[in-house]
Amino acid sequence: MKFNKKTLNITFLGTGTSQGVPMIASKDPVCLSTNIKDKRLRSSILISWDDKKYVIDCGPDFRQQMLREDVQLVHGVLFTHEHSDHTAGIDDLRPFCYKIGEMPIYLNQRTLASLEQRFEYIFSKENRYPGAPSVQPNIIKETPFLLDTISVVPIAVAHGKLPILGYRIQNIAYLTDLKTIAIAEKEKLKNLDVLIVNALRIDAHPTHLNLQEALDFVGELQPKKAYFTHISHKLGFHDEVSKILPSNVFLAFDGLKIQV
Repeated sequence: MKFNKKTLNITFLGTGTSQGVPMIASKDPVCLSTNIKDKRLRSSILISWDDKKYVIDCGPDFRQQMLREDVQLVHGVLFTHEHSDHTAGIDDLRPFCYKIGEMPIYLNQRTLASLEQRFEYIFSKENRYPGAPSVQPNIIKETPFLLDTISVVPIAVAHGKLPILGYRIQNIAYLTDLKTIAIAEKEKLKNLDVLIVNALRIDAHPTHLNLQEALDFVGELQPKKAYFTHISHKLGFHDEVSKILPSNVFLAFDGLKIQV
Protein backbone atom coordinates (compact mmCIF):
# COMPACT_ATOMS: atom_id res chain seq x y z
CA MET A 1 0.00 0.00 0.00
CA LYS A 2 1.21 3.51 -0.84
CA PHE A 3 1.07 6.03 1.97
CA ASN A 4 0.89 9.79 1.75
CA LYS A 5 4.10 10.14 3.77
CA LYS A 6 4.04 12.61 6.65
CA THR A 7 6.22 13.12 9.69
CA LEU A 8 4.18 11.73 12.56
CA ASN A 9 4.49 12.91 16.15
CA ILE A 10 3.44 10.40 18.80
CA THR A 11 2.73 11.32 22.42
CA PHE A 12 2.09 8.51 24.88
CA LEU A 13 -0.82 9.93 26.86
CA GLY A 14 -0.98 6.87 29.10
CA THR A 15 0.89 3.58 29.27
CA GLY A 16 -0.87 1.78 32.12
CA THR A 17 -3.20 -1.17 32.30
CA SER A 18 -6.91 -1.01 33.12
CA GLN A 19 -6.33 -0.08 36.76
CA GLY A 20 -3.41 2.26 36.17
CA VAL A 21 -0.20 2.44 38.20
CA PRO A 22 -0.25 2.90 41.14
CA MET A 23 -3.27 0.66 41.56
CA ILE A 24 -5.79 1.70 44.19
CA ALA A 25 -5.11 0.23 47.65
CA SER A 26 -1.89 -1.51 46.55
CA LYS A 27 1.27 -1.50 48.65
CA ASP A 28 3.30 -3.18 45.91
CA PRO A 29 6.78 -1.59 45.71
CA VAL A 30 6.17 -0.45 42.14
CA CYS A 31 2.96 1.27 43.21
CA LEU A 32 4.95 3.05 45.94
CA SER A 33 7.72 4.12 43.55
CA THR A 34 8.61 7.81 43.42
CA ASN A 35 9.92 7.48 39.84
CA ILE A 36 7.56 9.40 37.55
CA LYS A 37 8.04 6.70 34.89
CA ASP A 38 6.39 4.19 37.22
CA LYS A 39 3.19 6.26 37.34
CA ARG A 40 0.96 5.20 34.47
CA LEU A 41 -2.45 6.47 33.37
CA ARG A 42 -4.69 4.32 31.19
CA SER A 43 -3.26 3.60 27.73
CA SER A 44 -3.76 6.04 24.89
CA ILE A 45 -1.68 7.89 22.31
CA LEU A 46 -1.96 11.19 20.49
CA ILE A 47 -0.87 11.20 16.84
CA SER A 48 -0.27 14.53 15.10
CA TRP A 49 1.00 15.77 11.76
CA ASP A 50 0.79 19.20 10.17
CA ASP A 51 -2.16 20.74 12.04
CA LYS A 52 -4.02 17.46 12.57
CA LYS A 53 -4.39 15.65 15.90
CA TYR A 54 -6.00 12.26 16.47
CA VAL A 55 -6.26 10.13 19.60
CA ILE A 56 -6.35 6.35 19.83
CA ASP A 57 -8.69 5.49 22.73
CA CYS A 58 -9.95 7.91 25.37
CA GLY A 59 -10.13 6.21 28.74
CA PRO A 60 -11.08 7.51 32.19
CA ASP A 61 -7.88 9.60 32.41
CA PHE A 62 -8.52 11.44 29.13
CA ARG A 63 -9.25 14.83 30.72
CA GLN A 64 -6.10 14.68 32.83
CA GLN A 65 -4.04 13.66 29.81
CA MET A 66 -5.37 16.51 27.66
CA LEU A 67 -4.62 19.05 30.37
CA ARG A 68 -1.13 17.66 31.03
CA GLU A 69 -0.18 17.86 27.35
CA ASP A 70 -2.01 21.18 26.78
CA VAL A 71 -3.92 19.75 23.83
CA GLN A 72 -6.06 22.49 22.31
CA LEU A 73 -7.76 20.53 19.55
CA VAL A 74 -8.54 16.93 18.59
CA HIS A 75 -9.86 16.08 15.13
CA GLY A 76 -11.01 12.52 15.83
CA VAL A 77 -10.79 9.42 18.03
CA LEU A 78 -9.98 5.87 16.98
CA PHE A 79 -11.23 3.18 19.36
CA THR A 80 -9.60 -0.22 19.70
CA HIS A 81 -12.52 -1.77 21.62
CA GLU A 82 -15.26 -1.10 24.12
CA HIS A 83 -13.64 -1.75 27.50
CA SER A 84 -13.89 1.13 29.95
CA ASP A 85 -10.16 1.80 30.17
CA HIS A 86 -10.32 2.63 26.45
CA THR A 87 -13.67 4.45 26.22
CA ALA A 88 -14.80 5.91 29.56
CA GLY A 89 -13.47 9.40 28.74
CA ILE A 90 -15.80 9.93 25.79
CA ASP A 91 -17.80 12.61 27.64
CA ASP A 92 -14.63 14.72 27.93
CA LEU A 93 -14.63 15.21 24.16
CA ARG A 94 -17.11 18.03 24.78
CA PRO A 95 -14.63 20.95 24.80
CA PHE A 96 -13.24 19.83 21.44
CA CYS A 97 -16.75 19.45 20.03
CA TYR A 98 -17.36 23.08 20.96
CA LYS A 99 -14.52 23.96 18.61
CA ILE A 100 -15.05 21.62 15.65
CA GLY A 101 -18.67 20.52 15.92
CA GLU A 102 -19.28 16.80 15.47
CA MET A 103 -16.30 14.73 16.56
CA PRO A 104 -15.49 11.88 14.14
CA ILE A 105 -15.03 8.58 15.97
CA TYR A 106 -13.75 5.44 14.28
CA LEU A 107 -14.74 2.05 15.68
CA ASN A 108 -16.19 -1.33 14.82
CA GLN A 109 -19.91 -2.03 14.97
CA ARG A 110 -19.73 -3.97 18.26
CA THR A 111 -17.91 -1.13 20.02
CA LEU A 112 -20.45 1.37 18.73
CA ALA A 113 -23.33 -0.77 20.01
CA SER A 114 -21.68 -0.92 23.44
CA LEU A 115 -21.17 2.84 23.57
CA GLU A 116 -24.74 3.49 22.42
CA GLN A 117 -25.99 1.43 25.35
CA ARG A 118 -23.61 2.76 28.00
CA PHE A 119 -23.72 6.40 26.87
CA GLU A 120 -27.31 6.58 25.68
CA TYR A 121 -27.47 10.28 26.52
CA ILE A 122 -24.77 10.94 23.89
CA PHE A 123 -26.04 8.72 21.07
CA SER A 124 -29.82 8.80 21.46
CA LYS A 125 -31.69 10.67 18.74
CA GLU A 126 -34.79 11.02 20.89
CA ASN A 127 -33.34 11.65 24.35
CA ARG A 128 -29.92 13.10 23.66
CA TYR A 129 -28.74 15.34 26.49
CA PRO A 130 -28.20 18.91 25.14
CA GLY A 131 -24.78 19.21 26.81
CA ALA A 132 -23.47 15.88 25.56
CA PRO A 133 -20.58 15.71 23.12
CA SER A 134 -21.63 15.50 19.50
CA VAL A 135 -20.00 12.54 17.75
CA GLN A 136 -20.05 11.20 14.20
CA PRO A 137 -19.50 7.41 14.16
CA ASN A 138 -17.50 5.91 11.31
CA ILE A 139 -17.69 2.11 11.20
CA ILE A 140 -14.38 0.39 10.53
CA LYS A 141 -14.39 -2.74 8.43
CA GLU A 142 -11.42 -4.62 6.98
CA THR A 143 -10.39 -2.05 4.41
CA PRO A 144 -8.06 0.92 5.00
CA PHE A 145 -9.60 4.34 5.59
CA LEU A 146 -8.39 7.92 5.56
CA LEU A 147 -7.65 10.35 8.36
CA ASP A 148 -7.36 13.57 6.43
CA THR A 149 -4.92 12.43 3.70
CA ILE A 150 -3.25 9.58 5.60
CA SER A 151 -4.27 5.97 5.12
CA VAL A 152 -4.97 3.86 8.21
CA VAL A 153 -4.87 0.07 8.03
CA PRO A 154 -7.08 -1.71 10.60
CA ILE A 155 -5.36 -4.70 12.21
CA ALA A 156 -7.60 -7.45 13.59
CA VAL A 157 -6.24 -8.95 16.82
CA ALA A 158 -7.70 -11.03 19.64
CA HIS A 159 -7.92 -9.79 23.23
CA GLY A 160 -8.42 -13.24 24.69
CA LYS A 161 -11.60 -14.31 22.86
CA LEU A 162 -12.67 -10.75 22.08
CA PRO A 163 -11.89 -9.51 18.55
CA ILE A 164 -10.52 -5.97 18.73
CA LEU A 165 -8.64 -3.53 16.51
CA GLY A 166 -5.11 -2.25 16.23
CA TYR A 167 -3.98 0.30 13.68
CA ARG A 168 -1.13 0.79 11.25
CA ILE A 169 -0.58 4.43 10.31
CA GLN A 170 2.20 4.73 7.75
CA ASN A 171 5.06 2.73 9.27
CA ILE A 172 3.79 2.90 12.85
CA ALA A 173 1.56 0.22 14.36
CA TYR A 174 -0.37 0.52 17.62
CA LEU A 175 -1.61 -2.74 19.14
CA THR A 176 -2.91 -2.81 22.69
CA ASP A 177 -4.67 -5.61 24.59
CA LEU A 178 -3.24 -8.10 22.09
CA LYS A 179 -3.03 -11.80 22.96
CA THR A 180 -3.13 -13.52 19.55
CA ILE A 181 -3.08 -12.46 15.92
CA ALA A 182 -3.70 -14.29 12.65
CA ILE A 183 -0.92 -14.80 10.12
CA ALA A 184 -2.77 -12.69 7.54
CA GLU A 185 -2.86 -9.76 9.96
CA LYS A 186 0.85 -10.12 10.71
CA GLU A 187 1.49 -9.64 7.01
CA LYS A 188 0.09 -6.12 7.38
CA LEU A 189 2.78 -5.37 9.96
CA LYS A 190 5.86 -5.87 7.84
CA ASN A 191 8.59 -3.22 7.50
CA LEU A 192 7.55 -1.13 10.49
CA ASP A 193 9.64 1.76 11.75
CA VAL A 194 7.85 1.61 15.12
CA LEU A 195 5.74 -1.08 16.74
CA ILE A 196 3.80 -0.12 19.87
CA VAL A 197 2.44 -3.19 21.65
CA ASN A 198 1.22 -4.26 25.08
CA ALA A 199 3.44 -6.03 27.60
CA LEU A 200 1.30 -6.45 30.69
CA ARG A 201 3.48 -8.25 33.22
CA ILE A 202 6.09 -10.96 33.73
CA ASP A 203 3.71 -13.88 34.34
CA ALA A 204 1.39 -15.24 31.66
CA HIS A 205 -2.07 -13.67 31.29
CA PRO A 206 -5.15 -15.08 29.50
CA THR A 207 -5.95 -11.96 27.45
CA HIS A 208 -2.70 -9.96 27.18
CA LEU A 209 0.86 -10.54 26.05
CA ASN A 210 3.31 -10.86 28.90
CA LEU A 211 6.86 -9.54 28.60
CA GLN A 212 8.36 -12.63 26.96
CA GLU A 213 5.47 -12.95 24.52
CA ALA A 214 5.83 -9.29 23.59
CA LEU A 215 9.57 -9.75 23.03
CA ASP A 216 8.90 -12.81 20.87
CA PHE A 217 6.36 -10.82 18.85
CA VAL A 218 8.90 -8.05 18.27
CA GLY A 219 11.48 -10.64 17.27
CA GLU A 220 9.07 -12.10 14.74
CA LEU A 221 8.03 -8.80 13.15
CA GLN A 222 11.48 -7.17 13.31
CA PRO A 223 10.43 -3.47 13.48
CA LYS A 224 13.23 -0.93 13.64
CA LYS A 225 12.05 0.04 17.13
CA ALA A 226 9.41 -1.22 19.53
CA TYR A 227 7.75 0.43 22.52
CA PHE A 228 5.85 -1.51 25.17
CA THR A 229 2.67 -0.08 26.68
CA HIS A 230 -0.44 -1.18 28.63
CA ILE A 231 1.86 -2.03 31.53
CA SER A 232 0.84 -3.12 35.02
CA HIS A 233 2.81 -2.79 38.24
CA LYS A 234 3.47 -6.53 37.96
CA LEU A 235 5.92 -5.93 35.12
CA GLY A 236 8.32 -4.34 37.60
CA PHE A 237 10.16 -1.05 37.97
CA HIS A 238 10.56 0.91 34.73
CA ASP A 239 14.31 1.44 35.10
CA GLU A 240 15.04 -2.16 36.05
CA VAL A 241 13.01 -3.71 33.23
CA SER A 242 14.52 -1.27 30.72
CA LYS A 243 17.99 -2.63 31.47
CA ILE A 244 17.13 -6.15 30.28
CA LEU A 245 15.46 -5.19 26.99
CA PRO A 246 17.12 -5.42 23.55
CA SER A 247 18.72 -2.20 22.30
CA ASN A 248 15.80 -1.41 19.96
CA VAL A 249 13.02 -2.16 22.49
CA PHE A 250 11.85 0.38 25.05
CA LEU A 251 9.31 0.70 27.82
CA ALA A 252 7.08 3.62 26.97
CA PHE A 253 6.13 6.01 29.75
CA ASP A 254 3.49 8.67 30.17
CA GLY A 255 4.44 11.84 28.32
CA LEU A 256 7.04 10.17 26.09
CA LYS A 257 7.21 11.82 22.67
CA ILE A 258 8.65 10.26 19.53
CA GLN A 259 8.76 11.38 15.91
CA VAL A 260 8.70 9.06 12.91
